[in-house]
Formats: sequence, structure tokens, C-alpha cells
Amino acid sequence: MSQAVSVNAHALPIVKHLVANADKLRLKITRASNGATIIDAGIQALGSLEAGRLIGEICMGGLGTVTLTHGGPFSRWPLMVNVHSTNPVISCLGSQYAGWSLSHGERKGAFYALGSGPARALATKVKDGKEEPVEELYKELGYRDQCGETAIVMEVDKIPPVELIDKVARATQLDASAVTVILTPTSSLAGGMQVVARVLEVSLHKAHSLHFPLEHIIDGTGYAPVPPPHPNFVEAMGRTNDAILFGGTVHLFVKGSDDAAETLATKLPSSMSSDYGKPFAQVFKDYKYDFFKIDAMLFSPARVIVTAVDSGRSFHAGQLDEELLERSFGGE
Repeated sequence: MSQAVSVNAHALPIVKHLVANADKLRLKITRASNGATIIDAGIQALGSLEAGRLIGEICMGGLGTVTLTHGGPFSRWPLMVNVHSTNPVISCLGSQYAGWSLSHGERKGAFYALGSGPARALATKVKDGKEEPVEELYKELGYRDQCGETAIVMEVDKIPPVELIDKVARATQLDASAVTVILTPTSSLAGGMQVVARVLEVSLHKAHSLHFPLEHIIDGTGYAPVPPPHPNFVEAMGRTNDAILFGGTVHLFVKGSDDAAETLATKLPSSMSSDYGKPFAQVFKDYKYDFFKIDAMLFSPARVIVTAVDSGRSFHAGQLDEELLERSFGGE
């Protein structure tokens, strides 16, 4: 079982930076009744793009960089999120991927969230008398982490109940006072930023779904435009997804044969999905807001480059779609 790098240890300095600079980043820091630290990046606090950029790096377990630049391929939407990781599998799948399903309560009082970030690499459950990861994915990755503090990111618009935070603490085998919960509503500046910073992660997740050997992915970069926020949750979620589906580019560096690299490149772009062709918010509405009816192969960048490092050959597939991006972003 690999423990060569700790996503929690590398992310924690960034978490502490958020707390120490909360006023500058327009964050609200509170303590839950169980002692957990709550970082509000867009619910009662205004938040900021810079906060979202840093939260993106926390989600990546401190193993990736997220930067903002101007001058991308879209003349009307020049602000771009750039992502890079020298350890993309652990950074993206072992930390950033929102794979931990969390819930508390029932019916109207229920709270539900998908957890992402380094806490996932600590989370365990007991099954058949044995301790194992909460997520099956970690068995495939062969990765677990150990750390005395942790952070979890939730894309929600309300403060989670203390009982749910207690679940996180128990699963990570830490006292609640060692847990930081970071909240980023989709409609906020920080929320939009941290979602689009997943442009590399979605390509890793799709590569995994296509059964490409993850150990062959040795480096990766990606970029996508920053969407304008929208107060409506469905529209905001649509824009953040479309930034990647229509405007995202990823470059993966892989080991193995040219044929495998070319096949991966061909299958990765979002345009390979049967649900491609409309803004995501419209797709979501067409499926009567049932997220699980959407083709999972849709969630990937618009354009990809896969370089086979053993031969030096690169394979390009997909293309950016400025017309669909414009429809989604609501440019006037």
C-alpha cells in the first residue's frame, strides 16, 4: 500500500493560509459546536476568485497548482483557470474527486453533500468486521493517507449539521477539532473557480472509467475559462460544467504504447458522449433533474492531447466549442 506522499500534509498549509487571511479573501471562519473549523467561502461570506483558486489546490491535496491567467482562446471570456499536477492520479482521484457521499436526516430536513479533498484519503468504514476505505476507488489506487488533521470541501449552500461533521471525524479517526470543513456554493465566485479547477480531474476520472491503466498517467495539465456566476443553482452548475465540456483542454503524458495513447485521446473528449450538444443546464432539465440519467461519458474536457512519452508522439482529439460556451455563459 503506497503512502509515498500525503495529500493531507501538503494541503494543510493552504488550509491554514485561508484561515489566517480570511479577511483579505472575504471568508467567514467559525467553529462548530463539536470544535470543527468551518470556512464559509460563499454562503454568508462573499468569498473571492482567489479563495476559489486556493480551495482548488486544497482539493488537489496540495499536489497541484491552480493559477489564473488572461488571454485564452475565447475572446469574450479571456479569464482562464490553469491546473497542473506532477502526481495527477493521487492528486485528482485520491483527493480532488467528489467521491464521498455524505448525508444526514430525512425528507425536507435532510442534508446531502459530496465530499472532496484530502479527508477522503483518511476515511474508513468497518465492513464484515474489517476496516476498509469508505470509497472502493482507494483499493484500486492502492493509496491511503495518515495525518493528524484534515480538510473536506463541500459544494453546498448551507452549513452542514454538526452530526454530519461528526461522521466525517469518526470516519477519519480524528477528533472533530482536527477537521476543517470548507463550503463553496456553486453560485459563488469561489465555488465556480474550484469546480472549473477540476478540468484535469474529470479527464483522469474518465480515463479510469475507460479502463486506461492509471499507473501509466505520469503528468498532466489542463485549462478552462472561468464562467460568470449565476444566482440560480441549475444555471450556475451548468456554466461550471460547460466551461470544461466546451472550453476545457487537457494534456496528459502517459507511458505505454502509441495505440493505447491514441485510443485514450480519441475517447476522452466530451463530444464523444451521446448527451453532447446542448448547455448542461438544458441537458439536466431534459432528464427532469435526475443527474444519474446523464451519460457519465459527458463529463470530460472538450479537447485533449495525449503524449506517449516512450515514443514522443502526441495524439490530439476533440475541439473547443465557442458557440455552445457562449450560449451557456449568456454573453450579450
